[in-house]
Amino acid sequence: MDWLNHQLNAAARWVIHLCVQPGFWLQLAVILVIFVIAALLNSMLQRRLSQDHSSGLRHMAVRSSQRIFFPSVLAMALLVAAESFDMYKLPAQVLKFLLPIVFALAIIRLSLYVLRKVFLSSPLVKAMEPMLATGIWFVVVLHLTGLLEPLHQLLDKLAITLGTTRISLWMTLQFVLVVLLAFTVALWLSSLANQRLKQIQHFSPSMQVGFGKFTKVFLLTIAFLIALSAVGINLSSLAIFGGALGVGLGFGLQKITSNFISGFILVMDRSVKPGDNITVGENFGWVEQMNSRYVVLRNRQGIDTLIPNENLITGEVINWSYADPNVRLEIDVQISYQDDPEQAMQLMLDCAFASARVLHTPEPSVRLLQFADSGMKLQLRVWIADMENGSGSVRSEINLAIWRSFKANGVTMPFPQREITIKSAPTASRD
Repeated sequence: MDWLNHQLNAAARWVIHLCVQPGFWLQLAVILVIFVIAALLNSMLQRRLSQDHSSGLRHMAVRSSQRIFFPSVLAMALLVAAESFDMYKLPAQVLKFLLPIVFALAIIRLSLYVLRKVFLSSPLVKAMEPMLATGIWFVVVLHLTGLLEPLHQLLDKLAITLGTTRISLWMTLQFVLVVLLAFTVALWLSSLANQRLKQIQHFSPSMQVGFGKFTKVFLLTIAFLIALSAVGINLSSLAIFGGALGVGLGFGLQKITSNFISGFILVMDRSVKPGDNITVGENFGWVEQMNSRYVVLRNRQGIDTLIPNENLITGEVINWSYADPNVRLEIDVQISYQDDPEQAMQLMLDCAFASARVLHTPEPSVRLLQFADSGMKLQLRVWIADMENGSGSVRSEINLAIWRSFKANGVTMPFPQREITIKSAPTASRD
Protein backbone atom coordinates (compact mmCIF):
# COMPACT_ATOMS: atom_id res chain seq x y z
CA MET A 1 0.00 0.00 0.00
CA ASP A 2 2.92 2.36 0.65
CA TRP A 3 4.09 1.90 -2.91
CA LEU A 4 0.59 2.65 -4.23
CA ASN A 5 0.29 5.77 -2.08
CA HIS A 6 3.65 6.91 -3.38
CA GLN A 7 2.52 6.51 -6.98
CA LEU A 8 -0.74 8.33 -6.33
CA ASN A 9 1.06 11.20 -4.58
CA ALA A 10 3.47 11.45 -7.50
CA ALA A 11 0.58 11.60 -9.98
CA ALA A 12 -1.15 14.26 -7.88
CA ARG A 13 2.02 16.39 -7.72
CA TRP A 14 2.36 16.08 -11.52
CA VAL A 15 -1.22 17.30 -12.07
CA ILE A 16 -0.75 20.22 -9.66
CA HIS A 17 2.53 21.14 -11.33
CA LEU A 18 0.80 21.09 -14.70
CA CYS A 19 -2.06 23.29 -13.49
CA VAL A 20 0.28 26.03 -12.24
CA GLN A 21 2.22 26.15 -15.50
CA PRO A 22 1.92 29.39 -17.50
CA GLY A 23 -0.74 29.24 -20.18
CA PHE A 24 -2.45 26.13 -18.75
CA TRP A 25 -5.90 27.73 -18.55
CA LEU A 26 -5.49 29.24 -22.02
CA GLN A 27 -4.69 25.79 -23.42
CA LEU A 28 -7.66 24.33 -21.54
CA ALA A 29 -10.00 26.94 -23.04
CA VAL A 30 -8.67 26.24 -26.54
CA ILE A 31 -9.16 22.51 -26.00
CA LEU A 32 -12.78 23.05 -24.91
CA VAL A 33 -13.50 25.21 -27.99
CA ILE A 34 -11.89 22.61 -30.28
CA PHE A 35 -13.90 19.84 -28.62
CA VAL A 36 -17.22 21.71 -29.08
CA ILE A 37 -16.48 22.52 -32.74
CA ALA A 38 -15.42 18.93 -33.47
CA ALA A 39 -18.58 17.60 -31.76
CA LEU A 40 -20.84 19.87 -33.85
CA LEU A 41 -19.11 18.93 -37.10
CA ASN A 42 -19.30 15.24 -36.14
CA SER A 43 -23.04 15.53 -35.43
CA MET A 44 -23.65 17.12 -38.84
CA LEU A 45 -21.61 14.45 -40.63
CA GLN A 46 -23.26 11.58 -38.76
CA ARG A 47 -26.71 12.77 -39.87
CA ARG A 48 -25.54 12.97 -43.48
CA LEU A 49 -23.80 9.60 -43.50
CA SER A 50 -26.62 7.78 -41.68
CA GLN A 51 -28.81 8.38 -44.76
CA ASP A 52 -26.37 6.49 -46.97
CA HIS A 53 -27.61 2.95 -47.78
CA SER A 54 -24.80 1.83 -50.07
CA SER A 55 -23.11 -1.57 -49.92
CA GLY A 56 -19.72 -3.13 -50.51
CA LEU A 57 -16.56 -1.05 -50.26
CA ARG A 58 -18.51 2.21 -50.25
CA HIS A 59 -20.50 1.05 -47.21
CA MET A 60 -17.28 0.08 -45.41
CA ALA A 61 -15.70 3.44 -46.23
CA VAL A 62 -18.76 5.34 -44.98
CA ARG A 63 -18.90 3.42 -41.72
CA SER A 64 -15.15 3.88 -41.24
CA SER A 65 -15.56 7.64 -41.71
CA GLN A 66 -18.28 7.69 -39.07
CA ARG A 67 -15.94 6.10 -36.53
CA ILE A 68 -12.79 8.16 -37.11
CA PHE A 69 -14.19 11.58 -38.08
CA PHE A 70 -14.51 12.98 -34.55
CA PRO A 71 -11.07 11.92 -33.22
CA SER A 72 -9.45 12.84 -36.56
CA VAL A 73 -10.90 16.37 -36.58
CA LEU A 74 -10.02 16.73 -32.91
CA ALA A 75 -6.42 15.59 -33.54
CA MET A 76 -5.96 17.88 -36.56
CA ALA A 77 -7.33 20.85 -34.64
CA LEU A 78 -5.04 20.12 -31.68
CA LEU A 79 -2.07 19.84 -34.05
CA VAL A 80 -2.88 23.24 -35.61
CA ALA A 81 -3.35 24.77 -32.16
CA ALA A 82 -0.03 23.34 -30.90
CA GLU A 83 1.84 24.68 -33.96
CA SER A 84 0.19 28.07 -33.50
CA PHE A 85 1.21 28.19 -29.84
CA ASP A 86 4.79 27.32 -30.80
CA MET A 87 4.77 30.02 -33.48
CA TYR A 88 3.84 32.66 -30.92
CA LYS A 89 6.12 31.05 -28.30
CA LEU A 90 3.28 30.17 -25.96
CA PRO A 91 3.31 27.09 -23.67
CA ALA A 92 1.69 24.07 -25.39
CA GLN A 93 2.46 21.17 -23.04
CA VAL A 94 -1.18 20.14 -22.59
CA LEU A 95 -1.93 20.33 -26.33
CA LYS A 96 1.08 18.20 -27.19
CA PHE A 97 0.21 15.76 -24.43
CA LEU A 98 -3.35 15.21 -25.74
CA LEU A 99 -2.30 15.03 -29.39
CA PRO A 100 -0.91 11.44 -29.45
CA ILE A 101 -3.79 10.24 -27.23
CA VAL A 102 -6.41 11.50 -29.70
CA PHE A 103 -4.47 10.12 -32.67
CA ALA A 104 -4.30 6.75 -30.92
CA LEU A 105 -8.08 6.81 -30.41
CA ALA A 106 -8.69 7.33 -34.15
CA ILE A 107 -6.26 4.59 -35.16
CA ILE A 108 -7.67 2.12 -32.62
CA ARG A 109 -11.30 2.67 -33.65
CA LEU A 110 -10.45 2.29 -37.34
CA SER A 111 -8.30 -0.81 -36.74
CA LEU A 112 -10.97 -2.57 -34.70
CA TYR A 113 -13.63 -1.86 -37.31
CA VAL A 114 -11.44 -3.24 -40.11
CA LEU A 115 -10.56 -6.32 -38.04
CA ARG A 116 -14.24 -6.96 -37.35
CA LYS A 117 -14.97 -6.88 -41.06
CA VAL A 118 -11.99 -9.05 -41.98
CA PHE A 119 -12.02 -11.63 -39.18
CA LEU A 120 -15.45 -11.92 -37.60
CA SER A 121 -18.83 -10.38 -38.27
CA SER A 122 -21.17 -11.26 -35.45
CA PRO A 123 -23.48 -9.30 -33.11
CA LEU A 124 -21.25 -10.18 -30.14
CA VAL A 125 -18.11 -8.77 -31.74
CA LYS A 126 -20.01 -5.69 -32.91
CA ALA A 127 -21.31 -5.06 -29.38
CA MET A 128 -17.85 -5.56 -27.86
CA GLU A 129 -16.12 -3.19 -30.30
CA PRO A 130 -16.61 0.01 -28.21
CA MET A 131 -15.45 -1.79 -25.05
CA LEU A 132 -12.33 -3.15 -26.79
CA ALA A 133 -11.54 0.26 -28.27
CA THR A 134 -11.88 1.90 -24.87
CA GLY A 135 -9.71 -0.73 -23.20
CA ILE A 136 -6.90 -0.48 -25.75
CA TRP A 137 -7.06 3.31 -25.69
CA PHE A 138 -6.84 3.27 -21.88
CA VAL A 139 -3.70 1.14 -22.08
CA VAL A 140 -2.21 3.60 -24.59
CA VAL A 141 -3.00 6.51 -22.28
CA LEU A 142 -1.31 4.74 -19.38
CA HIS A 143 1.75 4.13 -21.55
CA LEU A 144 1.96 7.76 -22.67
CA THR A 145 1.58 9.04 -19.13
CA GLY A 146 4.16 6.60 -17.77
CA LEU A 147 1.70 4.86 -15.46
CA LEU A 148 1.63 1.54 -17.29
CA GLU A 149 4.80 0.16 -15.72
CA PRO A 150 3.78 1.04 -12.11
CA LEU A 151 0.38 -0.50 -12.71
CA HIS A 152 2.06 -3.61 -14.10
CA GLN A 153 4.19 -3.92 -10.97
CA LEU A 154 1.14 -3.48 -8.74
CA LEU A 155 -0.87 -6.16 -10.55
CA ASP A 156 2.10 -8.51 -10.49
CA LYS A 157 2.43 -8.17 -6.71
CA LEU A 158 -1.21 -9.26 -6.19
CA ALA A 159 -0.63 -13.01 -6.51
CA ILE A 160 -1.33 -16.36 -4.92
CA THR A 161 0.75 -19.55 -4.99
CA LEU A 162 -0.78 -22.95 -5.78
CA GLY A 163 1.88 -25.58 -5.22
CA THR A 164 4.78 -24.53 -7.39
CA THR A 165 2.71 -22.26 -9.62
CA ARG A 166 2.47 -18.54 -8.87
CA ILE A 167 -0.67 -16.91 -10.26
CA SER A 168 -0.82 -13.12 -10.20
CA LEU A 169 -3.53 -10.73 -11.26
CA TRP A 170 -1.28 -9.53 -14.10
CA MET A 171 -0.89 -13.12 -15.32
CA THR A 172 -4.66 -13.59 -15.21
CA LEU A 173 -5.32 -10.46 -17.26
CA GLN A 174 -2.57 -11.43 -19.67
CA PHE A 175 -4.06 -14.92 -20.00
CA VAL A 176 -7.54 -13.53 -20.74
CA LEU A 177 -6.20 -11.18 -23.42
CA VAL A 178 -4.12 -13.92 -25.04
CA VAL A 179 -7.08 -16.32 -25.00
CA LEU A 180 -9.33 -13.72 -26.64
CA LEU A 181 -6.72 -13.05 -29.32
CA ALA A 182 -6.03 -16.75 -29.91
CA PHE A 183 -9.75 -17.60 -30.06
CA THR A 184 -10.33 -14.76 -32.51
CA VAL A 185 -7.63 -16.08 -34.84
CA ALA A 186 -8.90 -19.67 -34.39
CA LEU A 187 -12.49 -18.71 -35.25
CA TRP A 188 -11.27 -16.74 -38.26
CA LEU A 189 -9.26 -19.71 -39.55
CA SER A 190 -12.26 -21.97 -38.91
CA SER A 191 -14.48 -19.64 -40.94
CA LEU A 192 -11.99 -19.65 -43.81
CA ALA A 193 -11.83 -23.45 -43.69
CA ASN A 194 -15.64 -23.71 -43.83
CA GLN A 195 -15.77 -21.40 -46.83
CA ARG A 196 -13.11 -23.50 -48.55
CA LEU A 197 -15.02 -26.73 -47.81
CA LYS A 198 -18.19 -25.30 -49.38
CA GLN A 199 -16.28 -24.78 -52.63
CA ILE A 200 -15.31 -28.47 -52.85
CA GLN A 201 -18.05 -30.06 -54.93
CA HIS A 202 -17.47 -33.72 -54.07
CA PHE A 203 -17.97 -32.98 -50.34
CA SER A 204 -21.52 -33.72 -49.21
CA PRO A 205 -23.27 -31.24 -46.86
CA SER A 206 -22.89 -33.63 -43.94
CA MET A 207 -19.15 -34.01 -44.57
CA GLN A 208 -18.81 -30.23 -44.73
CA VAL A 209 -20.57 -29.89 -41.38
CA GLY A 210 -18.44 -32.66 -39.85
CA PHE A 211 -15.11 -31.25 -40.99
CA GLY A 212 -16.24 -27.75 -40.04
CA LYS A 213 -17.02 -28.87 -36.47
CA PHE A 214 -13.79 -30.82 -36.16
CA THR A 215 -11.73 -27.90 -37.46
CA LYS A 216 -13.39 -25.46 -35.08
CA VAL A 217 -12.91 -27.65 -32.00
CA PHE A 218 -9.33 -28.51 -32.98
CA LEU A 219 -8.32 -24.88 -33.57
CA LEU A 220 -9.95 -23.68 -30.34
CA THR A 221 -8.15 -26.40 -28.37
CA ILE A 222 -4.80 -25.46 -29.93
CA ALA A 223 -5.50 -21.78 -29.24
CA PHE A 224 -6.23 -22.50 -25.58
CA LEU A 225 -3.03 -24.52 -25.16
CA ILE A 226 -0.99 -21.80 -26.88
CA ALA A 227 -2.51 -19.23 -24.52
CA LEU A 228 -1.51 -21.32 -21.50
CA SER A 229 2.07 -21.61 -22.76
CA ALA A 230 2.24 -17.90 -23.61
CA VAL A 231 1.54 -16.81 -20.02
CA GLY A 232 4.04 -19.30 -18.59
CA ILE A 233 1.70 -21.99 -17.21
CA ASN A 234 3.27 -25.45 -17.26
CA LEU A 235 1.00 -27.80 -19.21
CA SER A 236 2.17 -30.80 -17.23
CA SER A 237 0.58 -29.29 -14.13
CA LEU A 238 -2.81 -29.72 -15.81
CA ALA A 239 -2.59 -33.53 -15.77
CA ILE A 240 -4.55 -33.82 -12.50
CA PHE A 241 -7.09 -31.31 -13.76
CA GLY A 242 -7.46 -33.30 -16.99
CA GLY A 243 -8.08 -36.50 -15.02
CA ALA A 244 -10.71 -34.78 -12.87
CA LEU A 245 -12.32 -33.36 -15.98
CA GLY A 246 -12.48 -36.83 -17.53
CA VAL A 247 -14.19 -38.23 -14.42
CA GLY A 248 -16.63 -35.32 -14.47
CA LEU A 249 -17.45 -35.94 -18.10
CA GLY A 250 -17.96 -39.62 -17.37
CA PHE A 251 -20.47 -39.04 -14.58
CA GLY A 252 -22.02 -35.60 -14.62
CA LEU A 253 -21.77 -34.63 -18.29
CA GLN A 254 -22.28 -37.99 -19.97
CA LYS A 255 -25.44 -36.87 -21.79
CA ILE A 256 -23.73 -33.78 -23.18
CA THR A 257 -20.70 -35.81 -24.19
CA SER A 258 -22.91 -38.47 -25.76
CA ASN A 259 -24.79 -35.89 -27.84
CA PHE A 260 -21.52 -34.24 -28.86
CA ILE A 261 -19.96 -37.51 -30.03
CA SER A 262 -23.23 -38.58 -31.66
CA GLY A 263 -23.13 -35.39 -33.70
CA PHE A 264 -19.77 -36.38 -35.17
CA ILE A 265 -21.06 -39.89 -35.88
CA LEU A 266 -24.08 -38.51 -37.75
CA VAL A 267 -22.02 -36.29 -40.03
CA MET A 268 -19.44 -39.01 -40.69
CA ASP A 269 -21.75 -41.92 -41.50
CA ARG A 270 -24.06 -39.62 -43.55
CA SER A 271 -27.21 -41.31 -42.26
CA VAL A 272 -28.83 -37.91 -41.74
CA LYS A 273 -27.86 -34.89 -43.83
CA PRO A 274 -29.00 -31.25 -43.95
CA GLY A 275 -32.14 -31.08 -46.09
CA ASP A 276 -33.21 -34.71 -45.48
CA ASN A 277 -36.87 -35.40 -44.71
CA ILE A 278 -37.00 -37.52 -41.59
CA THR A 279 -39.46 -38.74 -38.99
CA VAL A 280 -38.28 -39.11 -35.40
CA GLY A 281 -41.03 -40.45 -33.17
CA GLU A 282 -44.03 -38.23 -33.86
CA ASN A 283 -41.95 -35.41 -35.36
CA PHE A 284 -41.77 -35.09 -39.15
CA GLY A 285 -39.85 -32.42 -41.06
CA TRP A 286 -36.64 -31.63 -42.86
CA VAL A 287 -33.22 -31.17 -41.26
CA GLU A 288 -32.62 -27.44 -41.10
CA GLN A 289 -29.35 -27.47 -39.12
CA MET A 290 -26.94 -29.99 -37.64
CA ASN A 291 -25.27 -28.63 -34.52
CA SER A 292 -22.81 -30.19 -32.12
CA ARG A 293 -25.51 -31.10 -29.56
CA TYR A 294 -28.79 -31.24 -31.46
CA VAL A 295 -30.46 -31.31 -34.87
CA VAL A 296 -32.98 -28.66 -35.87
CA LEU A 297 -36.04 -30.30 -37.47
CA ARG A 298 -38.49 -27.91 -39.17
CA ASN A 299 -42.00 -29.09 -40.01
CA ARG A 300 -44.60 -27.79 -42.45
CA GLN A 301 -46.05 -25.45 -39.82
CA GLY A 302 -42.71 -23.64 -39.57
CA ILE A 303 -42.06 -25.01 -36.07
CA ASP A 304 -38.47 -25.95 -35.23
CA THR A 305 -37.96 -29.01 -33.03
CA LEU A 306 -34.56 -29.47 -31.38
CA ILE A 307 -33.79 -33.20 -31.27
CA PRO A 308 -30.69 -34.38 -29.35
CA ASN A 309 -28.16 -36.16 -31.52
CA GLU A 310 -28.25 -39.21 -29.26
CA ASN A 311 -31.90 -39.83 -30.17
CA LEU A 312 -30.97 -40.09 -33.85
CA ILE A 313 -28.26 -42.65 -33.06
CA THR A 314 -30.05 -44.89 -30.56
CA GLY A 315 -33.66 -44.48 -31.73
CA GLU A 316 -35.59 -45.38 -34.86
CA VAL A 317 -35.39 -42.74 -37.59
CA ILE A 318 -37.34 -42.77 -40.85
CA ASN A 319 -35.32 -41.00 -43.53
CA TRP A 320 -37.63 -40.32 -46.46
CA SER A 321 -34.78 -39.15 -48.69
CA TYR A 322 -31.89 -41.36 -47.54
CA ALA A 323 -31.10 -43.04 -50.88
CA ASP A 324 -33.94 -41.85 -53.13
CA PRO A 325 -35.98 -38.64 -52.82
CA ASN A 326 -39.01 -40.30 -54.45
CA VAL A 327 -41.85 -41.10 -52.01
CA ARG A 328 -45.01 -43.07 -52.77
CA LEU A 329 -48.38 -41.74 -51.61
CA GLU A 330 -51.35 -44.06 -51.20
CA ILE A 331 -54.90 -42.74 -51.61
CA ASP A 332 -57.71 -45.09 -50.50
CA VAL A 333 -61.22 -44.96 -52.01
CA GLN A 334 -64.27 -47.21 -51.57
CA ILE A 335 -66.93 -47.83 -54.22
CA SER A 336 -70.29 -49.55 -54.02
CA TYR A 337 -70.73 -53.22 -54.97
CA GLN A 338 -73.21 -52.10 -57.67
CA ASP A 339 -70.44 -50.22 -59.55
CA ASP A 340 -67.90 -51.55 -62.02
CA PRO A 341 -64.47 -51.70 -60.27
CA GLU A 342 -62.54 -51.64 -63.55
CA GLN A 343 -64.28 -48.42 -64.61
CA ALA A 344 -63.60 -46.85 -61.21
CA MET A 345 -59.94 -47.90 -61.32
CA GLN A 346 -59.50 -46.30 -64.76
CA LEU A 347 -61.14 -43.09 -63.56
CA MET A 348 -58.83 -42.98 -60.55
CA LEU A 349 -55.81 -43.55 -62.80
CA ASP A 350 -56.92 -40.65 -65.02
CA CYS A 351 -57.06 -38.40 -61.94
CA ALA A 352 -53.54 -39.28 -60.80
CA PHE A 353 -51.97 -36.26 -62.51
CA ALA A 354 -54.42 -33.75 -61.04
CA SER A 355 -51.43 -32.51 -59.05
CA ALA A 356 -48.42 -31.20 -60.97
CA ARG A 357 -46.10 -32.69 -58.33
CA VAL A 358 -46.95 -36.30 -59.29
CA LEU A 359 -44.13 -38.03 -61.17
CA HIS A 360 -44.64 -39.76 -64.50
CA THR A 361 -41.86 -42.20 -63.63
CA PRO A 362 -42.55 -44.38 -61.70
CA GLU A 363 -46.02 -44.49 -63.17
CA PRO A 364 -49.16 -44.25 -61.01
CA SER A 365 -51.09 -47.45 -60.40
CA VAL A 366 -54.43 -48.56 -58.94
CA ARG A 367 -55.10 -51.74 -56.95
CA LEU A 368 -58.24 -53.48 -55.74
CA LEU A 369 -57.24 -54.25 -52.17
CA GLN A 370 -60.23 -55.59 -50.30
CA PHE A 371 -63.92 -56.43 -50.34
CA ALA A 372 -64.92 -54.50 -47.26
CA ASP A 373 -68.24 -54.43 -45.38
CA SER A 374 -69.60 -51.35 -47.11
CA GLY A 375 -67.90 -51.61 -50.51
CA MET A 376 -64.82 -52.44 -52.52
CA LYS A 377 -61.60 -50.78 -51.33
CA LEU A 378 -59.44 -49.32 -54.12
CA GLN A 379 -56.03 -47.69 -53.71
CA LEU A 380 -54.32 -45.15 -56.01
CA ARG A 381 -50.52 -45.09 -55.72
CA VAL A 382 -48.58 -42.05 -56.97
CA TRP A 383 -44.99 -40.90 -56.55
CA ILE A 384 -43.61 -37.45 -55.64
CA ALA A 385 -40.02 -36.22 -55.34
CA ASP A 386 -40.44 -33.23 -53.01
CA MET A 387 -41.65 -34.59 -49.71
CA GLU A 388 -40.26 -31.51 -47.95
CA ASN A 389 -43.25 -29.62 -49.39
CA GLY A 390 -45.66 -31.99 -47.67
CA SER A 391 -48.25 -34.37 -49.09
CA GLY A 392 -51.51 -32.69 -48.06
CA SER A 393 -51.86 -30.58 -51.20
CA VAL A 394 -51.25 -33.60 -53.47
CA ARG A 395 -53.87 -35.71 -51.68
CA SER A 396 -56.38 -32.87 -51.71
CA GLU A 397 -56.07 -32.20 -55.45
CA ILE A 398 -56.31 -35.88 -56.37
CA ASN A 399 -59.25 -36.52 -54.01
CA LEU A 400 -61.18 -33.60 -55.50
CA ALA A 401 -60.49 -34.84 -59.03
CA ILE A 402 -61.68 -38.39 -58.11
CA TRP A 403 -64.85 -37.02 -56.51
CA ARG A 404 -65.73 -34.99 -59.61
CA SER A 405 -64.91 -37.88 -61.96
CA PHE A 406 -67.00 -40.37 -59.94
CA LYS A 407 -69.92 -37.96 -59.76
CA ALA A 408 -69.80 -37.31 -63.52
CA ASN A 409 -69.72 -41.04 -64.34
CA GLY A 410 -72.25 -42.25 -61.77
CA VAL A 411 -69.79 -44.11 -59.51
CA THR A 412 -70.99 -44.05 -55.92
CA MET A 413 -69.02 -44.07 -52.71
CA PRO A 414 -70.84 -46.15 -50.05
CA PHE A 415 -71.30 -45.28 -46.43
CA PRO A 416 -71.83 -47.74 -43.58
CA GLN A 417 -75.40 -49.12 -43.42
CA ARG A 418 -76.98 -51.39 -40.84
CA GLU A 419 -80.20 -53.42 -41.03
CA ILE A 420 -82.18 -53.91 -37.80
CA THR A 421 -84.71 -56.80 -37.67
CA ILE A 422 -87.26 -56.85 -34.83
CA LYS A 423 -88.37 -60.47 -34.30
CA SER A 424 -91.09 -59.81 -31.68
CA ALA A 425 -92.55 -56.85 -29.91
CA PRO A 426 -93.11 -56.86 -26.13
CA THR A 427 -96.73 -57.33 -25.04
CA ALA A 428 -98.25 -54.32 -23.34
CA SER A 429 -99.30 -55.03 -19.76
CA ARG A 430 -102.92 -54.56 -18.74
CA ASP A 431 -104.22 -53.54 -15.39
